[in-house]
Amino acid sequence: MNNRRRNMFFLFALVVFLTGAVYCIKSDEPVVIEKYITVQRLPNIKPDYTGTVIPPNIAPLNFMVEESGSHYYVKIHSKNGEDIKIFSKTSKIIIPIGSWKKLLRTNRSEKLYFDIYVKETNDVWKQFNTITNLIADADIDGYLVYRLINPLYSFWRNISICQRNIQNYDESVIISNKSINGGCVNCHTFLKNSPDNMLMHIRSSLGPTMLIVRNGVITNINSRTSFGTTAMAYSSWHPSGRLMAFSVNKVHQFFHTVGQKIRDVVDTDSAVGIYSLDSNTIITPASLSKPDLLETYPSWSPDGRYLYFCSAPITWSDRDKFPPEGYKEIRYDLMRISYEPETGTWGEPETILSAEETGLSITQPKVSPDGRFILFCMAEYGCFPIYQPSSDLYMMNLKNGQYKRLSINSDKCDSWHCWSSSGRWIVFSSKRLAYSFAKPYFSYINMNGEASKPILLPQKDPTFYDSFLKTYNVPEFITQPVQVKRRVFEMAISSPQNIIGIGPVTSATSPASSSPEPYQQKNR
Repeated sequence: MNNRRRNMFFLFALVVFLTGAVYCIKSDEPVVIEKYITVQRLPNIKPDYTGTVIPPNIAPLNFMVEESGSHYYVKIHSKNGEDIKIFSKTSKIIIPIGSWKKLLRTNRSEKLYFDIYVKETNDVWKQFNTITNLIADADIDGYLVYRLINPLYSFWRNISICQRNIQNYDESVIISNKSINGGCVNCHTFLKNSPDNMLMHIRSSLGPTMLIVRNGVITNINSRTSFGTTAMAYSSWHPSGRLMAFSVNKVHQFFHTVGQKIRDVVDTDSAVGIYSLDSNTIITPASLSKPDLLETYPSWSPDGRYLYFCSAPITWSDRDKFPPEGYKEIRYDLMRISYEPETGTWGEPETILSAEETGLSITQPKVSPDGRFILFCMAEYGCFPIYQPSSDLYMMNLKNGQYKRLSINSDKCDSWHCWSSSGRWIVFSSKRLAYSFAKPYFSYINMNGEASKPILLPQKDPTFYDSFLKTYNVPEFITQPVQVKRRVFEMAISSPQNIIGIGPVTSATSPASSSPEPYQQKNR
């Protein structure tokens, strides 16, 4: 037998052996648990997927059973369809994705049960109380975009903006800062949760620019203009897709030598402007860029007739001293200003919720797609809640002005948030797992604006977060994946001849006839 035939024979034998082995494994009869003792409590599982609302299109919620034992049995079942039965010799429970999707799809608005049994070393099985969750009636948007960054404060190495398919575990890189010699990629923004219209801010050796995608066409804009002292930062699309509200922020960081809080960030000069994508010009309503105020975090209402933002007074006289005196007293109010898209006229700013009333600083406002609620952060001071352990999420009913602290908060920082396209889900960043590492959590929002117990973004390996030493920054929902290839983004950044400058900066006045409708303050 020559070498070629011998190799083919061994390859054939190996295939037969492996096929037979797989067949034997699949044909094993499951162990029948006839006797067990009942433990009158819920089992400890990690992540904590208990007593919550689950999206009907989410990837399997794989978990660890944190109960000592030699064997584990999990039965997942609902009102309709076949049960999912998992036997494991380890505490790691991996749920078959096909069976999981089928079970969730056929049981919308029904309860989902996890029955967990653990076999001790003395061959005695223990049955724990059943974990009960609810399968939501509304899908979650299929994709999540976030920036992965090291928590170390002065290093920009290995920053990337990624997209994750929430319906499975696929993750891909949209752009990495390796392609721009270690610059910074940040502040990605989408129009109505669609990747067809998106923006990313870039800080590279070519200067500050922003990549704008409109219906698949990329434009690289020089974001440093004569408006403000810095380049464009936080941005929000007008629902028409023709305007972009943005802030310019003069941000400084500093470090504490004592205490638990290591890093602090202060914004010493900021204003809000409007960028017209059609004319490539900037409009500056005077009421959004007052010299004695810090204006930031612009966010359009879904009807495009109000721009929400945050504002704080500049109280320090010495502009050269840093950090400024009383930086811990800087607290932002929640504001809004009316806008008439038909005429391009602006009203006068009105206070929606004041820091004087709450005693806290209000930042990052986001209006729900149906316009009924506004979600925002409140922390002890400042405009960077991501570095404030006191930061919590609050919800306001825009019809009556009543607001409340959401039950989904933890004793650590809970901040940056985004609504799904349906308004039934939110995603937010939380450091509840570890002080320095923010992770994305989902929560279902019912018609009354109440939030369900948060769900950690599931991973194929349930121990993934134990060793993943990066933070998830600026999580944003999108309904479809970003179609622009990574290489196309990189080429748009690295071609200085293609960078476009912004045209004239013009002021916009606020006519007396355009005063906004009265706002209903919250009941006292």
